[in-house]
Amino acid sequence: MKTEAVSILEGLGIPHVIRRFRATDLSAEEAARILDVPLDRVIKTLVVRGDRTGVMRVLMPGTKRLSLRKLARISGNRRAEFVPAGDLPRLTGYRRGGVSPLGGRATHPVYCDASILTFPRILVNAGIRGLQLDLEPGDLVRAVAARAADLAEGE
Repeated sequence: MKTEAVSILEGLGIPHVIRRFRATDLSAEEAARILDVPLDRVIKTLVVRGDRTGVMRVLMPGTKRLSLRKLARISGNRRAEFVPAGDLPRLTGYRRGGVSPLGGRATHPVYCDASILTFPRILVNAGIRGLQLDLEPGDLVRAVAARAADLAEGE
C-alpha cells in the first residue's frame, strides 16, 4: 500500500520496508508483538502543542514516556501538552494510531528522543493504522529534519 509517507521516502530515495499488520488496540506494544520486534524499535509519533510554537510531532521509542517539561524547554515553549485525539485529523490529516512524522495536512517541527539514533533500524507509522515503515533512524531524522534530544521522563 502506498501512502503519502511512503511516497515521500521514495521521492527522497530512502530505502525502507513496508510492514503491515492487523491493528486492534493501536499500541506500540501490539505492533512490536505482532511484527516480532523489540518494543524500543517501534517509534511512537506523538502530537504536542507548545504555548509559543504551536503543534509539534515527537518521535519516542515504545518503551519510553515523553517528558513534556523537557520538550517545552528544548522547543522554546513554557508549556507543552498533548493534542487531544479528536483534533489529530484536523491538525495532521491522520487519525490516532496512524500518525506519521512524514507528510500529512501540515508541516510541523519534529523532535525525537536521541535514543532512537542508537538503533540499526526502527519502525514508524506509515500514515494509516497497521502500516509501519522499517528504516534506518538517521534516514528518518534527515527526512523530517528532526531535532534529537533527551526527551524521556526519568532520564
